[in-house]
This record gives sequence, structure tokens and C-alpha cells, in this order.
Amino acid sequence: MDIRAFFALPLKQNVVRRLADHADTLCHLDTDGAVDWVDSDSYHLTLCFLGNIKLKQINSLETLVSKALRNTDSFQLHLDRGEYYRVSDELALLAALAVADSRLIALRRLLVDVIGAVGLNTEQQNFKPHVTLGRMNGALGFREPEIWPDLNLLNLADEVVLYQSKAGTNGSIYTPLFKVPLGIKVEA
Repeated sequence: MDIRAFFALPLKQNVVRRLADHADTLCHLDTDGAVDWVDSDSYHLTLCFLGNIKLKQINSLETLVSKALRNTDSFQLHLDRGEYYRVSDELALLAALAVADSRLIALRRLLVDVIGAVGLNTEQQNFKPHVTLGRMNGALGFREPEIWPDLNLLNLADEVVLYQSKAGTNGSIYTPLFKVPLGIKVEA
């Protein structure tokens, strides 16, 4: 049996609440209802997509990812601004963008290496770390605010989660398959 899966950083509840408030401030700009707003319970920062994988590959992934990340410390993920951007002609996002610092990039690189070691490919297009707040047809456009509301949110990245993604009636449903904790050393 195949499942669609991806690795992500989950968000702390205080950050989820602030991002939900941020999304609420943007809702009034969605005058024609073109944006499919993501339920705040589904907020996360995707590190890499695996596409469809076999159930039997999950145990190998968990073992290898746990080993690869055992010396990786937790860190503060900085969500610094909101943005509208087109991913393709068919898809545009309203998102909270994260600073792509060296720790985040190194974490993603480790995961990509492990995924490759088990014979899987990741979708390797340009990594733009973000939390999706809403999706829309890329051809429709979005009336952006003249000044985006401030974010400047910090989220402790202290675990990596492999999620299963299933299509639901109101967007995708994400189910954690396994979690790998990161070290507890945190910079001030």
C-alpha cells in the first residue's frame, strides 16, 4: 500500500494562534472567496515531500532519520513575514515565510540525504521555507495589503515529524507517522 508523505516541523500552539490571527487579518482581502484557507490545526513547515511511499519503508526511514538527527540540536525557527506568491500557474499561496538560516537548511539537507539513502526521491525544487495559510488558483491573483502585518514569530524546532497526507473534503488531512526529537540545546 502506498501513502503520500512528507517531513515537517510542527508548530507550537502559541505560534499557531498568532498565525491564525494573522490569517484572519488577511481574510477581509479575500473579497470573492478565492482563497482556500488552511485550518490552523494543519499548520506546519514542510521540510521535504517524499511523494508516495510504501508502508514498509516507514520503519527504515524512522531508524535512519533518528540516527541522522541524533546530534542535531533544537533551534528557534523565525517566521518573519507574510507573503503572497505564485508557485505555478495553477497554485498560489498565502504564507508565513521562515528565515532560511543555516540550521534549517542543514536539517533539510540531512533529511534529503536519508531519503536518498533509502532509494526515494524528494521534490527538490527551490526550497522556500514557509507555513501555508491559504491556497488559491495562481491565475486569480490576490489583492495584497499595502503593508503586511508584522509576524516576527519564534517557534522552537525541537522535533521532526513524518506526516501522511490524505485528501479530505475540506483540504488535506495530516496524520503523524513518527516523530524524531531534536537535541535540547537552544541558543538564547
